[in-house]
Amino acid sequence: MGGSSGRLFSGAPMAGASLPLPLHLRQRLSLGPTGSGAPYRGRYAPSPTGALHRGNLRTALLSWLDARLHGGQWRLRIDDLDRPRNRPGAEASILADLDWLGLGWDGPLVRQSERRGLYGSVLSTLRRAGLLYPCRCSRRMLADPSAPHGETPVYPGTCRQGPDQPTPHWGPEDRRLPSWRLALPDGTIHWHERLAAPGVRLAAPEVGDPALRRADGVLAYHLATAVDELDLGISTVVRGEDLWASTAPQVAVMEALGGTAPRYAHVPLWRSTAGERLAKRSGAEGLAAWRSQGLEAPQVIGLLAASLALVPAGAELTAEELARELSVASFDRALRQAGG
Repeated sequence: MGGSSGRLFSGAPMAGASLPLPLHLRQRLSLGPTGSGAPYRGRYAPSPTGALHRGNLRTALLSWLDARLHGGQWRLRIDDLDRPRNRPGAEASILADLDWLGLGWDGPLVRQSERRGLYGSVLSTLRRAGLLYPCRCSRRMLADPSAPHGETPVYPGTCRQGPDQPTPHWGPEDRRLPSWRLALPDGTIHWHERLAAPGVRLAAPEVGDPALRRADGVLAYHLATAVDELDLGISTVVRGEDLWASTAPQVAVMEALGGTAPRYAHVPLWRSTAGERLAKRSGAEGLAAWRSQGLEAPQVIGLLAASLALVPAGAELTAEELARELSVASFDRALRQAGG
């Protein structure tokens, strides 16, 4: 992908516009330019797994600011496909926090859980085109003890079959269904990266064939995210730098569908004094702690912005006032300096 000339799995057609998408999907997905040639449309996509912590709130502010600085739209999507991880009341908490901070979104709220039919249609199309293959490797089989803690190992292609091998078996074996993987062609995956490391990854050694449907039937994050970027016409994605590595497989899915990936800006994470990134699972504090101290929204906006030197320490201003204080150039310059 990204200019590769190799053929896909089992002699399938080349990725891109040649994929025979059904009419309803061609009409639904935005397969034209969604990057520099399209009006700005950004998005924020939290998962309802708990309250937003300060790092999540800062990323939301940055994503909202970038959209407003470019005179564009800012969409809100709830990534709630993984039901066991969702927490009661989390979505309502997220919406209330964004509203309290003055980060209004454009258009209707989008929930991934209400879009399973779209994802399923795309998945079926990719499978019929021969771009997917069944994988029966468990997480334990793929675990790499030498990999850094928390880093997902690159899939080595264990279950990938060549064109001369038997037809893949998609049914259960030992009462267990396979996951479905997208076979990437040899080559390099590219994307436009505005702030973080250059958007370049080697498909086989650095990305591996991404799973688009898990063995338990859950539609995978990379599939849903890629489809949503195309369907919603997202031109620019501003998100935390911890998701930089997720970009390549998502771009690969978009290219397999014949679409053009958005531009990306992966922003610095808010880290603890020990250098660890904030996380919901570690109980990182969110708005509740600041509000319990009597802080109002302009004070919190000031704290979030000052943490990246967008404004001086102690500043108090609304999100709209902050947007008027900044330019795209000053915004990018501060984030590059913060990213080191």
